[in-house]
Amino acid sequence: MFSKLKQYKDLRSQAKQMQNALATETVYADSAHGKVQLVMDGNQHVNGVSIDPEFLQPEKKQDLERAVQEAVNNAVKKAQIAMAKKAKELGHLNLPGLQ
Repeated sequence: MFSKLKQYKDLRSQAKQMQNALATETVYADSAHGKVQLVMDGNQHVNGVSIDPEFLQPEKKQDLERAVQEAVNNAVKKAQIAMAKKAKELGHLNLPGLQ
């Protein structure tokens, strides 16, 4: 029973270490030829959004929505890749094919 508790404590410690390491990672993504830009950390927390004023016109609403969606999806993918690489570096995960 105590070994299970130790394993749980170790797992929580590793998770916290991973979360702290990912907080220092930064990914950048853009869409619409750079008119929508997004900054996200490795924990998938959005730290910044920049939108070209051209997209703030009412008739560009759908274009802006698509561009924001694309930028967020791109940033999430990049954050997930950063997470997998960081996990491999920390020795918590070994995924084949990751450099």
